[in-house]
Amino acid sequence: MAELDADGLMDELGRNLMSDELMDEFRIGVGAMPISGGDLSQILGLMQIEGVRDSQGKQLPGIEQLLQRLRRMKQGQLKKYGLGSVVDEIKQKLDDMLKAERQGIQDRLDEARLRVREDIDELDEARQRAGEGAGELDKETQQKLLETIEAMAAQSLEKLDNLPQDIGGQLKELAGYDFMDEEVKHRFQRLIDMLKKHAMESYGHDQTQKLTDMGADELAGARQMTEALNQLLEQRMEGEGADFGNFMEQFGDYSGPQPPRDLGELVKRLQEQIAQAQSLLDSLSPEDRESLDKILNSVLDEDTQEGLSRRAANLEALCPDDKLRKRYPFSGEESVSLNEALKLMEVLQKMGKLETQLRSSQYNRSLDEVDKEILREMMGDEAAEELEKLQSIPRILEEAGYIRLMDDKYELTSRGMRRIGQKALEDIFAQLRRDRVGKHYLNLRGGGERIDETKRYEFGDEFQVDLQKTVMNSIYREPRKPPMRLSVEDFEIYRTEALTRSATVLMLDLSSSMPIRGNFEAAKRLALALDGLIRSRYPKDSLQIVGFSSYARKIKAKDLSYMSWDKFDPYTNMQHGFYVARKLLAREGCPNKQIILVSDGEPTAHFEGEDIFFQYPPTLRTLQLTLKEVRNCTQKGIVINTFMLESGRFLSTFVTQMARINKGRVFFANADSLGQYLLVDYISNKKKFRRLEWSPEYGFQPADR
Repeated sequence: MAELDADGLMDELGRNLMSDELMDEFRIGVGAMPISGGDLSQILGLMQIEGVRDSQGKQLPGIEQLLQRLRRMKQGQLKKYGLGSVVDEIKQKLDDMLKAERQGIQDRLDEARLRVREDIDELDEARQRAGEGAGELDKETQQKLLETIEAMAAQSLEKLDNLPQDIGGQLKELAGYDFMDEEVKHRFQRLIDMLKKHAMESYGHDQTQKLTDMGADELAGARQMTEALNQLLEQRMEGEGADFGNFMEQFGDYSGPQPPRDLGELVKRLQEQIAQAQSLLDSLSPEDRESLDKILNSVLDEDTQEGLSRRAANLEALCPDDKLRKRYPFSGEESVSLNEALKLMEVLQKMGKLETQLRSSQYNRSLDEVDKEILREMMGDEAAEELEKLQSIPRILEEAGYIRLMDDKYELTSRGMRRIGQKALEDIFAQLRRDRVGKHYLNLRGGGERIDETKRYEFGDEFQVDLQKTVMNSIYREPRKPPMRLSVEDFEIYRTEALTRSATVLMLDLSSSMPIRGNFEAAKRLALALDGLIRSRYPKDSLQIVGFSSYARKIKAKDLSYMSWDKFDPYTNMQHGFYVARKLLAREGCPNKQIILVSDGEPTAHFEGEDIFFQYPPTLRTLQLTLKEVRNCTQKGIVINTFMLESGRFLSTFVTQMARINKGRVFFANADSLGQYLLVDYISNKKKFRRLEWSPEYGFQPADR
C-alpha cells in the first residue's frame, strides 16, 4: 500500500493547481462542484477522489476507485444469486413434509393393520384353547380400533387433498391440522417458528433477536413491546414527551446486543430493517412476491399483524424515507433460503448506504460522513486503511507547513508556494539536463559572492570546493581507510549569489485563446518556476506578475498557484499591460529592469483615456498605441523580451517592429519549450549583468550587454 509523504503530496497538489484542464473542469461543473479562485479545499478534495501516488510510484486508490470496487462487489452479488428459490425453498420444505405425512399416515395404517391382525390371531388361538365364544369381545374391540385409525387416516388424507393451492393458505390450514407423524409435526412447527420470526423481522429484526421460540408467550411479549413502542411513537408525533428510557428498561432485551441510544436512532434502525424486508419483496417476481407476502401473513395472528402495521405507519409518518427501499435486479442461478435472502438484503442495503456516502463525498469534498465500520465490514481492512490515508492528506500537508486552515478553508503557506515553484523549476531543468547536448547553455562562471549553501559539482560550475563535504561524500560512497580516492561525483561546491540586482515584470496573456491553444498551463508553470528561481538563486532580485486580457492588473505572488485565464475574454490589451508593468518597475531602485512578455497573439485592444476599444483583426490605431507604450518603456531603460507561443506573418511583423524599437529579443516557442527558453535567457542575462571587465583607464566596469 502507498505510503504518503508531505513532499510528494505537495508536488501532486502543485500539479493539480497548475492544471488548466482541472480548473476548467471545476468551472463547468463536470462531476464536481464549481471551484472558486483560491479554494484549495476543492483541490484537496479532488486528490482524495482521484487518489495519489507516493514517492515510490505506488498508487493510493481514491474515492472513485473505492466506488468502482464497491459497485463491482454489488454487481457480483446480483449476478451470483437468484431469488426464485426463496419461495421455492419454502414450497419444497412443505411438499416434503406433506409427502412425509402421507407416508407417515400409510405407515401408521400398515402398522395398525399388522398389529390388529397379530392381536386377532392371538385371540383366535386363545379362543381355540379356551373353547367357543372366548375372546370375541376383544376381537371386536381390535376391529373397531382399526376402523377408527382408518377413519382418522382417511380424514387426514382428505384434509391434505383439499389444501389450498397457495402456500400461505396451506400453512394456515395446516396450523390446525393434527399430524399423525410426530417427526413431521416437529418439522412443521420449526418451519412455522422460522416464518413467524421472519414475519416479525420484516417489521424490524433487532426487536426479534430474543424470540428464538415463537410460542404463545413469546408472541404475547412481542405484541406488548410493539404496543408500547406505538404509544411512544405516537406521543412523539403529537409533540408530547416520549419516555424512551422507561421503554428501554422494559423492552431493552428486544433490541439486540447494541441497544439504540435514543428514539431517533431506534427509528432509523427500524426503518432500515423494514426496508430490507420490503426490498426483498420488491426484488421478487410478482407471483413470488404475492406468495411470500401471504406466507408471512399466514403465520401471524390478526392482533400481531395490526400492531406491526400500525408501527410501520407511525415510523413512516414520523420520519419518511423511501430511499432505503430498493428493488435489486438479481440475475444469478445460485439459490438462497429466506434467511439467507434477508441477510443478503442487509448486505446490499449497507453497500447502497456506503455507495451514497462515497458518492456524496465527491461533491461536498469531505470524507467525514463515510462510515468506516461499514466500509471495513463490506470491503475489508485494506479499504478502511486506504480511506484513513485519504483523510490524512490535508493533515499531513498542514503538519509539514505547506497549507493552513483559515476560515474553514485551506490556503497555501509561503513554504507551500516555494515548494510549488521549486518543483516547477526542477521539472523544467530536468528536461534541460536530458537535452544537455542541445542549445540551452546553463553554465555560470565568476562574478558571484559565495554563500553557505552547497551543491554537487556539475560541469561548468565555478569551482569553489567545500573540502569537508567533498571528503565525506567520498567516505559515504566508498568507506575505507586513508588515503581517500576522490571521484568527480564527490565534489561539493559552494553556491554563489548575484551581486547585481534586477527587477523583472512577467507579463502573462490571460485571454481565452491561451487555454484553447494549450498554452496557459505552460505559462503558469513558468511563472511559478521563475518565481522559485529568483527566490532561491537571486533573492535580491524582484519579480512581479502582470496578467492581461482586455485590461491588465497585478497578480500577487501568493495567488500564482490559483491564477487562471479570463474566461470569455478573447482580447489582448498589450498597451495596458506595458503601462502597468512600467509603473511597477518605476518603483524599483535598480538599473536592470526588464519585461518578459508571454503571449500567443497580437494586440487587439487599447485604451484611449478611460475608454477601451476592441477590434479583431487589430486596427492600426491599436498597434500604434501599443508601440507608443513600448517606446515609453524603452525611454525608461526597460528591456522587453518577448516569448510568442504562436507564429504568423502579421504577428511576426509586429513583434519584430517592437524589438527594433526596444532592442529586446523575440523568441518563438511552444508550450513544451517555453519554460526552458525563458529560464535559460533569464540566467544568461544574470550572467551578463554580473560580468565585469577591467581596463587601465576605468578599472572594473560592467561589460556591455
